[in-house]
Amino acid sequence: MTSPATVERWGVHEIELAGPAGGNPFAEVRLSARYRYRNRVVEAEGFYDGDGVYRVRFMPDAVGPWRFTTVSNVSELDGHEGGFEVTPASDGNHGPVRAVGTGFAYADGTPYLPFGTTCYHWTHDLDEERERETLRTLAASPFNKLRMCVLPTGQMAPPEVPFAGRDPDGLDRTRFNPAFFRHLEARIRDLRDLGVEADVILFHPYDGGLRGVEDMGQETDHAYLRHVIARLAAYRNVWWSAANEYDFNRAKTVRDWDDILRTIQRLDPYEHLRSIHNGTRMYEVASLYDNTKPWITHQSIQHWDATLTDEWLRACPKPVVIDEISYEGNIGKRWGNVTGAELVDRFWEGMTRGGYVGHGESLAGFQERAWIGNGGGLYGESPARIAFLREVMEARRDGVHLRYLGRRQPSEVTVELPGGEYEVELIDAWNMTITPVDGVHRGQVRVGLPRRPYLALRMTLRMTRV
Repeated sequence: MTSPATVERWGVHEIELAGPAGGNPFAEVRLSARYRYRNRVVEAEGFYDGDGVYRVRFMPDAVGPWRFTTVSNVSELDGHEGGFEVTPASDGNHGPVRAVGTGFAYADGTPYLPFGTTCYHWTHDLDEERERETLRTLAASPFNKLRMCVLPTGQMAPPEVPFAGRDPDGLDRTRFNPAFFRHLEARIRDLRDLGVEADVILFHPYDGGLRGVEDMGQETDHAYLRHVIARLAAYRNVWWSAANEYDFNRAKTVRDWDDILRTIQRLDPYEHLRSIHNGTRMYEVASLYDNTKPWITHQSIQHWDATLTDEWLRACPKPVVIDEISYEGNIGKRWGNVTGAELVDRFWEGMTRGGYVGHGESLAGFQERAWIGNGGGLYGESPARIAFLREVMEARRDGVHLRYLGRRQPSEVTVELPGGEYEVELIDAWNMTITPVDGVHRGQVRVGLPRRPYLALRMTLRMTRV
């Protein structure tokens, strides 16, 4: 047995054990470790990593001495004991993100505003240079959350797949492919080191790449969830998305999705964020998945109209993340050809209403595959403007009010200010400028405008000096 003697708070403690390789260890061997801190015990499940190697990963949340004992139905893996010291978190490590009311914060209380983007398959081709380019692009971007799939989709034929075997020769969904998952883990660690949350999509309705994964049956679904969660849950930057466009999967009912989400909740000892993403058939609030259910932590919504954010928040007081609101692009699909200005407008509309909005780019003609599929580079006009919006939103504090004026271009607007004296600024969301409006303002104020769209007003309460 090997395990580290020290690990930082919200880091990863890993136990490595040698055990049986015969039969089907993925299905036949059970392994976990009971971690003890003072009078608290947390149990983390382990997994088989191939070649007779078993691992248990654990994310400690408290500084100080911890002890562990392994538990298994196999004698070689059972009853191993050890201890380690948890040191304070390093700079930039704030722990996992939690839902707090209708917003988010890291475990240490640091506020978190999700500015997400989508690269569904960026890890599937094992193209090291493109993956490194994707990471460099993210590092220079405003995006701090990335939606990504575990299962390949469409007509993909990636070098490695999550299960043993390969279609059409025969996929063995009772066995997993360690090489595939080791690669996936490495990229999730890279995202963690960049400060990017990995919104991991567990299921989808697109069978083309691996036939049969749409409808594997409850037992296989549970085995798959057990393996993925045992491998990934100890990484603090993981979120769980039960499915992308779940309602397009005709093999599963809402009851099946309830079961999947409850299973994720039960298997994950860290209570990572959990959501499920709807397809475009579901445009009415009443027909969305019932996000008030207790195993849902936040609302992951696909819809083109950000003005509905108010309605979604009234119906369910959990954070609203419009993860798919159409993509900046030029492809033939209606969801993939909005302008940069339209996407930025939707960001401002959603965020000034108390929600969060996700980015995607489907611009053809710049690289072999678009960003939403395979990452690489970003070529659109929206990322720079989204970075500007992020600066504005992260600078907000008590006494600061934002009013977004959207696509209309009136010559003036009247604003009712709460009690006190205010400084007023005119923000141009597209040209990324902030211009003070002369004077100190109170009560009702009329502001002249330059007759162009995508403007906002920021009203900041002046602090009274004693």
